[in-house]
Amino acid sequence: MKLETLAQRHAYILKRLQKEENIRVNDLCDALGVSSVTIRKDLKLLEDKNLLFRSHGSISKINPYTKDVNVREKEQVHLEEKIRIGNFAATQVEAGEAIIIASGTTVLQMAKAISVQGRLTVLTSAMNVAMALLSPQQDFEVVQLGGIVRKTSTSVTGHFAETMLENFACSKLFLGVDGIDIQQGCTTSNMMEARLNKTMIDSAQKTIVLTDSTKFGRRGFCKICGIHDIDMLITDDGIADSYAKWLENEGIELKIA
Repeated sequence: MKLETLAQRHAYILKRLQKEENIRVNDLCDALGVSSVTIRKDLKLLEDKNLLFRSHGSISKINPYTKDVNVREKEQVHLEEKIRIGNFAATQVEAGEAIIIASGTTVLQMAKAISVQGRLTVLTSAMNVAMALLSPQQDFEVVQLGGIVRKTSTSVTGHFAETMLENFACSKLFLGVDGIDIQQGCTTSNMMEARLNKTMIDSAQKTIVLTDSTKFGRRGFCKICGIHDIDMLITDDGIADSYAKWLENEGIELKIA
C-alpha cells in the first residue's frame, strides 16, 4: 500500500494505533511502502502533537513509561479488572503450599480472595497483603519480610528482605508489575523493589504474574525479569491480540479473568 500524502499516512497510523496499541516502526515502513526516514519524520510530527509516543523502534498510544504512584491512588484504578484477576489467581493456590505474594494492588485483591481448606504458608513483602490474610477463619501462617518500608506502597525492600527469602523455598510466586514490554519484559518503577522481586523469583518454583491489560506496552524504570522467567500470566479480556499471540509464541501460559 502506497499512501502518497502526509495526511493519509498520519490517518493510517493513528487508526492502526487504536486497534493495536503498540506497533513496530519497521512494520509501518512495510505497510505504507515508504522509507524509515519518512516514517520517522511522520512519527515525530505526531508525537509533537501528543498523539502517540515513540520508544526503541516502536510506537504506542499511551506513555510507555510508568511512574511511582501512591498505592491509595492505584487501588481505585481499573479496580473491577483487578478484582477479577485477583479472584482467578486465588484459585491457583492449594492447601499445604508455601507461596510468596509480592506487593501491588492486584495481588492485594488476590490475598483478599484466597480461601483454601487447610494450612497455607505465605511470605510477603507487603504489609497490606499480610493484614488481608490475617483471618481467624483461615489456617494461614503469614511471614512478613522485614526491611525498609516504602511510603508509596506500604511494602518493604532491601537487604534484610532479600536475606530472609534466601532461606526459603516456595512453590509459587504471585507477582504484580508496573509494565510488561516485548523488549524489557516485566518492569517496576522502583530499583529496590525490582531487586527484591528478582530474589522472589529465585525462591519460587513457579512465577505467576498478575497484571491488568493496561500495563502491556509500558515499562517501568527497573527491569524485574525477562518474559521467559515467568510461567503464567493472568490478565483481563482487554489484552490486545498482538500481546496474546506474543505470550503464546513465547510459551507463557495465558489466563484471562
